[in-house]
Amino acid sequence: MTTRNRRFHALALPVAGVLALTGVGVATAASAPAVSADARAEAAATQALRGLTLEEKVGQLFVTWVNGKSADEVNPKNQADFGVDTAAEVVRKYHLGGVIYFNNATRDNFDDPVQVAKLSNGLQKAAITSGAHIPLQIAADQEGGTVTRMGAPATEFPNAMAISAGRDTNRATQAATILGQELRAVGINQDFAPDSDVNSNPVNPVIGVRSFSGQPGLASDYVTAEIKGFQQSVAATSKHFPGHGAAPTDSHTGLPRIDSTEDQWRATDVPPFKAAIAAGIDSIMTAHIQFPSLDPSLEPATLSKPIVTGKLRNELGYNGVIVTDSLEMQGVREMHSDAEIPVLALKAGVDQLLMPVHLDVAINSVLAAVKSGEIPMRQIDQSVLRVLKLKFKRGILFSPFVDTNKVMKTVGTPSHLATAQDIADRGITAIANDAGLLPLKQKPATTLVTGWGVSTTATLAEKLTAHGTQATAYQTGQAPTDAQIAQAVADAKNVDLVVVLTNNIGGFPLQTKLLDALQATGKPVVAVAAQIPYDAGYPSAVKTWLATYGYIGPTLEALAKVILGETKPVGKLPVDIPAGTDVHTVKYPFGHGLTW
Repeated sequence: MTTRNRRFHALALPVAGVLALTGVGVATAASAPAVSADARAEAAATQALRGLTLEEKVGQLFVTWVNGKSADEVNPKNQADFGVDTAAEVVRKYHLGGVIYFNNATRDNFDDPVQVAKLSNGLQKAAITSGAHIPLQIAADQEGGTVTRMGAPATEFPNAMAISAGRDTNRATQAATILGQELRAVGINQDFAPDSDVNSNPVNPVIGVRSFSGQPGLASDYVTAEIKGFQQSVAATSKHFPGHGAAPTDSHTGLPRIDSTEDQWRATDVPPFKAAIAAGIDSIMTAHIQFPSLDPSLEPATLSKPIVTGKLRNELGYNGVIVTDSLEMQGVREMHSDAEIPVLALKAGVDQLLMPVHLDVAINSVLAAVKSGEIPMRQIDQSVLRVLKLKFKRGILFSPFVDTNKVMKTVGTPSHLATAQDIADRGITAIANDAGLLPLKQKPATTLVTGWGVSTTATLAEKLTAHGTQATAYQTGQAPTDAQIAQAVADAKNVDLVVVLTNNIGGFPLQTKLLDALQATGKPVVAVAAQIPYDAGYPSAVKTWLATYGYIGPTLEALAKVILGETKPVGKLPVDIPAGTDVHTVKYPFGHGLTW
């Protein structure tokens, strides 16, 4: 049997067979101590590595998108992006370590759960029957709330900040357990979650409610709780090291600079990552941010050896897989070419390269760097071994396929949906009730839902109507015009209650003009910070504020019940809310939350 065939055959063997092939004996009670989980992973990874060509090893270090909803579907976007017709051919051509699924118009991999499971099986078949014969990491960004790739009929959970507002880490573990089970049921075996950033900057445009908290202690507790849940079924990923929470700009569109001191970084940003490492996190994702106190060269953290190797590897002692954030993002492309970026990332100490813009260019650049000696072969082997150990630990090497007939016995089950609603119910936070409006003395016959969000206002109106008040929706967006404000005021005069949804008043201050105009009608007005809770800190005439930290269906159901007095709010703020633009003055402190 050739080395290659022996390696492929090992993938079909039970763990004991792999250990035998690698010379690691399976201990018996009479002969030797039991082999540790780490030793088994090391043995399996070493066996899988043997005989891989350089091209196959490098392929394991790349994770890319694929186009289409079927492995064998001819999709012209695959030809444009990769020079082949189908997603399966992409996997075979590049000997990929992993793929990542999306639910957007450009790369639409999701239709329904059974379809996703069939796609996953098709891609795994392509991976193990050709090239390196190594099953794929199949990943998705399934944080919950705002960042959800697989939506209904799968179970949808609120944003991280809504979960921590409920102050119950057991429920966080429940949420992550269910998310992991449902992902694994459709063949997704890696989740790029949980977000481990501490949202210390109230105007952070990209993290916000994706973070559990503005306080490192609470964030650490919930990161640990979710890792415990995720890694029962899938590989989890702590992101975005060294910490994206203080960023003033979005790394998707620019290169944020964080001017925290190193001491501030250690006190605020480090604790959740230390907690993740202590919890046995499978992978950690880097951030495309400049952090001068950690690396004065101003290289993005993803490309910074002082940060990736110096801080994460050496200081924090992390030896798992380090993966970049998407290499399509502008933050990592500001200073270097697409050919240089993957080489610099590997030299910085990264193991896996996520979504390079031009995969062919990226892989050939790495191959050239290895052949020239710029990247040592031993470093490539170390990184591949980390990837293969992850695949072993999460059962990917030996169980890459899923049973498509059993998908819907796991995904979106009544018990899962009930758990999600229970968690959403605990997240609603009453921030202000200065006029004593809530709880309402009687259920209103009619209600107007206005403010931000076409689907959000409509969905909340449906929920309120289902709970006994005739609600209508009129959305005005983030920047309401005078005409829209006038229409909302006219509509308000004909109802018993007005509910106004806001989203980022700091960036779109015309929403305050809407709030003031509606309050001036004399009608009872409830304002709802439907995304970031910081909206409640901006001055307005409205005296009643609730925070939801998001707007998925279960959250809006929970909101409707609180507004109409069917349940009481129990959420506590996971952040300090400053007085509008005065970030040095706290208007509503961490832990604040009214009830009645």
